[in-house]
Amino acid sequence: MSEPGTDPGAQTSPARGAAVLEQMGGVSGLIYSSLPVVVFVPVSTAFGLLPAIAAALGVATLILFWRLFRKDSVQPAISGFFGVGVSALIAYLVGASKGYFLLGIWTSLIWAVVFAVSVVIRRPVVGYIWGWVHTQDRGWRDVRRAVYAFDVATLVWVAVFASRFLVQQHLYEEDQTGWLGVARIAMGWPLTAIAALVTYGAIRAAQRAVRAQTPAGTDDAVHESS
Repeated sequence: MSEPGTDPGAQTSPARGAAVLEQMGGVSGLIYSSLPVVVFVPVSTAFGLLPAIAAALGVATLILFWRLFRKDSVQPAISGFFGVGVSALIAYLVGASKGYFLLGIWTSLIWAVVFAVSVVIRRPVVGYIWGWVHTQDRGWRDVRRAVYAFDVATLVWVAVFASRFLVQQHLYEEDQTGWLGVARIAMGWPLTAIAALVTYGAIRAAQRAVRAQTPAGTDDAVHESS
Protein backbone atom coordinates (compact mmCIF):
# COMPACT_ATOMS: atom_id res chain seq x y z
CA MET A 1 0.00 0.00 0.00
CA SER A 2 1.35 3.40 -0.85
CA GLU A 3 1.91 6.00 1.84
CA PRO A 4 -0.64 8.83 2.05
CA GLY A 5 0.20 11.76 -0.17
CA THR A 6 2.62 9.87 -2.35
CA ASP A 7 2.31 9.68 -6.09
CA PRO A 8 1.53 6.16 -7.36
CA GLY A 9 4.63 4.64 -8.85
CA ALA A 10 6.81 7.52 -7.65
CA GLN A 11 9.60 5.15 -6.62
CA THR A 12 9.80 3.38 -9.95
CA SER A 13 8.90 5.87 -12.65
CA PRO A 14 11.64 8.51 -12.02
CA ALA A 15 14.38 5.91 -12.30
CA ARG A 16 12.89 4.46 -15.44
CA GLY A 17 12.22 7.92 -16.86
CA ALA A 18 15.84 8.88 -16.25
CA ALA A 19 16.93 5.70 -18.02
CA VAL A 20 14.79 6.61 -21.02
CA LEU A 21 16.29 10.12 -21.14
CA GLU A 22 19.77 8.62 -20.87
CA GLN A 23 19.08 6.21 -23.74
CA MET A 24 18.02 9.18 -25.86
CA GLY A 25 21.36 10.87 -25.17
CA GLY A 26 20.12 13.52 -22.75
CA VAL A 27 20.74 17.22 -23.26
CA SER A 28 24.33 16.59 -24.33
CA GLY A 29 23.06 14.26 -27.06
CA LEU A 30 21.03 17.08 -28.57
CA ILE A 31 24.12 19.28 -28.61
CA TYR A 32 26.37 16.57 -30.02
CA SER A 33 23.89 15.88 -32.81
CA SER A 34 24.26 19.47 -34.02
CA LEU A 35 28.05 19.43 -34.31
CA PRO A 36 28.34 17.41 -37.57
CA VAL A 37 25.91 19.84 -39.24
CA VAL A 38 27.83 22.85 -37.89
CA VAL A 39 30.97 21.43 -39.52
CA PHE A 40 29.37 20.05 -42.70
CA VAL A 41 27.80 23.25 -44.03
CA PRO A 42 30.81 25.64 -43.94
CA VAL A 43 33.23 22.94 -45.16
CA SER A 44 30.86 22.16 -48.02
CA THR A 45 30.64 25.83 -48.95
CA ALA A 46 34.39 26.33 -48.83
CA PHE A 47 35.79 23.04 -50.15
CA GLY A 48 32.97 20.98 -51.70
CA LEU A 49 30.96 17.85 -50.98
CA LEU A 50 33.60 15.18 -50.36
CA PRO A 51 35.64 17.23 -47.84
CA ALA A 52 32.39 18.11 -46.08
CA ILE A 53 31.42 14.44 -45.85
CA ALA A 54 34.85 13.59 -44.48
CA ALA A 55 34.62 16.42 -41.94
CA ALA A 56 31.15 15.41 -40.74
CA LEU A 57 32.19 11.76 -40.40
CA GLY A 58 35.34 12.83 -38.58
CA VAL A 59 33.37 14.89 -36.07
CA ALA A 60 30.86 12.05 -35.61
CA THR A 61 33.73 9.64 -34.97
CA LEU A 62 35.27 11.96 -32.38
CA ILE A 63 31.90 12.32 -30.64
CA LEU A 64 31.47 8.54 -30.62
CA PHE A 65 34.88 7.94 -29.04
CA TRP A 66 34.37 10.81 -26.60
CA ARG A 67 31.07 9.41 -25.37
CA LEU A 68 32.55 5.93 -25.10
CA PHE A 69 35.52 7.35 -23.19
CA ARG A 70 33.15 9.12 -20.79
CA LYS A 71 31.16 5.88 -20.48
CA ASP A 72 27.99 7.61 -21.59
CA SER A 73 25.07 5.59 -22.91
CA VAL A 74 26.31 3.63 -25.93
CA GLN A 75 23.03 3.58 -27.87
CA PRO A 76 22.78 7.34 -28.71
CA ALA A 77 26.51 7.43 -29.49
CA ILE A 78 26.26 4.63 -32.02
CA SER A 79 22.92 5.73 -33.47
CA GLY A 80 24.24 9.29 -33.87
CA PHE A 81 27.29 8.04 -35.74
CA PHE A 82 25.10 5.78 -37.88
CA GLY A 83 22.77 8.69 -38.67
CA VAL A 84 25.64 10.88 -39.83
CA GLY A 85 26.98 8.01 -41.92
CA VAL A 86 23.64 7.43 -43.65
CA SER A 87 23.17 11.17 -44.24
CA ALA A 88 26.66 11.41 -45.72
CA LEU A 89 25.98 8.40 -47.96
CA ILE A 90 22.75 9.96 -49.24
CA ALA A 91 24.57 13.23 -49.96
CA TYR A 92 27.22 11.30 -51.89
CA LEU A 93 24.60 9.37 -53.89
CA VAL A 94 22.60 12.52 -54.61
CA GLY A 95 25.80 14.30 -55.57
CA ALA A 96 24.86 17.47 -53.72
CA SER A 97 25.49 18.79 -50.22
CA LYS A 98 21.79 19.33 -49.64
CA GLY A 99 21.30 15.56 -49.80
CA TYR A 100 22.85 15.37 -46.33
CA PHE A 101 19.56 16.65 -44.93
CA LEU A 102 17.18 14.30 -46.75
CA LEU A 103 17.20 11.65 -44.01
CA GLY A 104 16.12 14.15 -41.37
CA ILE A 105 13.54 15.75 -43.64
CA TRP A 106 11.73 12.54 -44.48
CA THR A 107 12.11 11.11 -40.99
CA SER A 108 10.27 14.18 -39.70
CA LEU A 109 7.43 13.52 -42.15
CA ILE A 110 7.16 9.89 -41.08
CA TRP A 111 6.98 10.77 -37.40
CA ALA A 112 4.45 13.53 -38.09
CA VAL A 113 2.19 11.02 -39.84
CA VAL A 114 2.62 8.34 -37.15
CA PHE A 115 1.85 10.75 -34.31
CA ALA A 116 -1.11 12.29 -36.17
CA VAL A 117 -2.63 8.90 -36.98
CA SER A 118 -2.27 7.85 -33.33
CA VAL A 119 -4.45 10.81 -32.31
CA VAL A 120 -7.03 10.09 -35.02
CA ILE A 121 -7.45 6.48 -33.83
CA ARG A 122 -7.47 7.63 -30.17
CA ARG A 123 -4.18 5.95 -29.35
CA PRO A 124 -1.91 8.97 -28.67
CA VAL A 125 1.74 7.96 -28.85
CA VAL A 126 2.75 10.16 -25.91
CA GLY A 127 0.30 8.30 -23.70
CA TYR A 128 1.76 4.92 -24.59
CA ILE A 129 5.29 6.16 -23.98
CA TRP A 130 4.24 7.50 -20.60
CA GLY A 131 2.42 4.25 -19.83
CA TRP A 132 5.63 2.32 -20.49
CA VAL A 133 7.73 4.62 -18.28
CA HIS A 134 5.12 4.98 -15.54
CA THR A 135 4.37 1.27 -15.25
CA GLN A 136 1.74 1.46 -12.52
CA ASP A 137 -0.62 3.71 -14.46
CA ARG A 138 -1.98 1.44 -17.16
CA GLY A 139 -5.58 2.58 -17.03
CA TRP A 140 -5.18 6.03 -18.56
CA ARG A 141 -7.01 5.01 -21.74
CA ASP A 142 -10.21 4.65 -19.71
CA VAL A 143 -9.93 8.22 -18.42
CA ARG A 144 -11.22 10.70 -20.97
CA ARG A 145 -9.34 13.72 -19.57
CA ALA A 146 -6.08 11.77 -19.57
CA VAL A 147 -6.56 10.74 -23.19
CA TYR A 148 -7.31 14.36 -24.10
CA ALA A 149 -4.14 15.55 -22.34
CA PHE A 150 -2.05 13.03 -24.25
CA ASP A 151 -3.82 14.00 -27.48
CA VAL A 152 -2.71 17.60 -26.96
CA ALA A 153 0.89 16.60 -26.24
CA THR A 154 0.99 14.29 -29.23
CA LEU A 155 -0.40 17.01 -31.51
CA VAL A 156 2.34 19.37 -30.33
CA TRP A 157 4.88 16.80 -31.49
CA VAL A 158 2.99 16.54 -34.79
CA ALA A 159 3.40 20.31 -35.19
CA VAL A 160 7.12 20.04 -34.43
CA PHE A 161 7.76 17.24 -36.92
CA ALA A 162 5.50 18.75 -39.60
CA SER A 163 7.10 22.19 -39.34
CA ARG A 164 10.55 20.67 -39.64
CA PHE A 165 9.49 18.81 -42.76
CA LEU A 166 7.74 21.74 -44.44
CA VAL A 167 10.47 24.30 -43.78
CA GLN A 168 13.41 22.07 -44.58
CA GLN A 169 11.78 20.49 -47.63
CA HIS A 170 11.16 23.99 -49.01
CA LEU A 171 14.79 24.95 -48.41
CA TYR A 172 15.90 21.71 -50.01
CA GLU A 173 13.89 22.39 -53.15
CA GLU A 174 15.35 25.92 -53.26
CA ASP A 175 18.92 24.55 -52.96
CA GLN A 176 19.52 26.57 -49.80
CA THR A 177 22.07 24.26 -48.14
CA GLY A 178 23.33 26.91 -45.74
CA TRP A 179 19.85 27.73 -44.52
CA LEU A 180 19.11 24.01 -44.27
CA GLY A 181 21.89 23.77 -41.72
CA VAL A 182 20.51 26.74 -39.81
CA ALA A 183 16.99 25.28 -39.89
CA ARG A 184 18.22 21.86 -38.75
CA ILE A 185 19.80 23.35 -35.64
CA ALA A 186 17.20 26.05 -34.95
CA MET A 187 14.33 23.58 -35.30
CA GLY A 188 16.17 20.85 -33.42
CA TRP A 189 16.67 21.09 -29.68
CA PRO A 190 14.77 24.41 -29.19
CA LEU A 191 11.53 22.94 -30.57
CA THR A 192 12.24 19.68 -28.77
CA ALA A 193 12.54 21.60 -25.48
CA ILE A 194 9.21 23.38 -26.06
CA ALA A 195 7.44 20.14 -26.96
CA ALA A 196 8.98 18.46 -23.91
CA LEU A 197 7.60 21.18 -21.62
CA VAL A 198 4.12 20.75 -23.10
CA THR A 199 4.46 16.98 -22.73
CA TYR A 200 5.44 17.38 -19.07
CA GLY A 201 2.35 19.50 -18.45
CA ALA A 202 0.17 16.94 -20.22
CA ILE A 203 1.60 14.14 -18.13
CA ARG A 204 0.86 16.00 -14.92
CA ALA A 205 -2.70 16.68 -16.09
CA ALA A 206 -3.16 13.01 -17.04
CA GLN A 207 -1.83 11.87 -13.65
CA ARG A 208 -4.32 14.11 -11.85
CA ALA A 209 -7.15 12.83 -14.03
CA VAL A 210 -6.24 9.18 -13.40
CA ARG A 211 -5.91 9.70 -9.64
CA ALA A 212 -9.23 11.58 -9.51
CA GLN A 213 -11.07 8.73 -11.22
CA THR A 214 -9.36 5.86 -9.36
CA PRO A 215 -11.06 4.87 -6.07
CA ALA A 216 -8.63 4.89 -3.13
CA GLY A 217 -9.29 1.25 -2.28
CA THR A 218 -8.74 0.14 -5.85
CA ASP A 219 -5.53 2.15 -6.05
CA ASP A 220 -4.18 0.54 -2.86
CA ALA A 221 -5.11 -2.91 -4.13
CA VAL A 222 -3.22 -2.30 -7.35
CA HIS A 223 -0.07 -1.31 -5.45
CA GLU A 224 -0.32 -4.28 -3.09
CA SER A 225 -0.64 -6.71 -6.00
CA SER A 226 2.31 -5.11 -7.83
